[in-house]
Amino acid sequence: MPGLVDFIKTARPHQYLKNGFVWLPLFFGHKLHDPSAALMTGYAFLAFCLGASSIYTLNDLKDVEADRNHPEKKNRPIASGKLTLKAAWAFMILLTGATLIFSILLLPGTFVMILLAYLGLNVLYSLFLKHVAIVDIILIATGFVIRVIGGGIAANVAISHWIIIMTFLIALFLALAKRRDDLILSETGLNTRKNIDGYNHEFISLSMGIMASVIIVSYILYTVSTEIQIKYDTHSLYTTAFWVLAGILRYLQITFVEQKSGSPTLILMKDVFLQAIIVLWFVNFYLIIYLQF
Repeated sequence: MPGLVDFIKTARPHQYLKNGFVWLPLFFGHKLHDPSAALMTGYAFLAFCLGASSIYTLNDLKDVEADRNHPEKKNRPIASGKLTLKAAWAFMILLTGATLIFSILLLPGTFVMILLAYLGLNVLYSLFLKHVAIVDIILIATGFVIRVIGGGIAANVAISHWIIIMTFLIALFLALAKRRDDLILSETGLNTRKNIDGYNHEFISLSMGIMASVIIVSYILYTVSTEIQIKYDTHSLYTTAFWVLAGILRYLQITFVEQKSGSPTLILMKDVFLQAIIVLWFVNFYLIIYLQF
């Protein structure tokens, strides 16, 4: 009989870190100290967390056979048999229902539409689109953009095209790094993804290099754009570019030198260097736009 721990593991709460992108509009929209906007963003965050757990459960149900041949995924509750298929389906339906009810009761109608788009996109991804090379990473990046849009709607903040572009680029970069890890795994004889034949080391390395360059240049252009300088009444945002550059270089080091480009969430949770960079970037940005340092 499955225990509470098995349901929690299937829900993958450690992946909720990805839903932190929901908070970006609140931060960049200069509403971090607005209690009402913060509360609504909190609701949006919880809605995406519930929705993500339902999708993770569906994904594990769909990939149960493949996961049993994976060195790490074979220990997941569904793949290992600790959580029966019947119980897993019931859990997924419960999570999906809770997501929709929670959103309908507490969040704007437009947010519910965005959430439905997120769920629909991820269902398509889990069922077959994740097996189509390039399309898979584009859909992953789009999912992060949807989170940002949802956060903007919840906080009633107008979303800049800059935040959309930067979110998409960063998510694409991380997705490419994850595919590189899948590729390395496939070379050991464990081809766990049908789309892996659409990638090779040269393609992924070149793509990551391009994406890293585009991210850095785009961020610098963002910090020195007249529009942004007027919006925040400062010419000092360019100083935050240092942390972005350092973060990208560190992730490239993790990927190509340390060969540990698996789950971006787990990397962030374990890598003190990246954690420090993100905190320092946040503090630097906060001091400039909120305290006018």
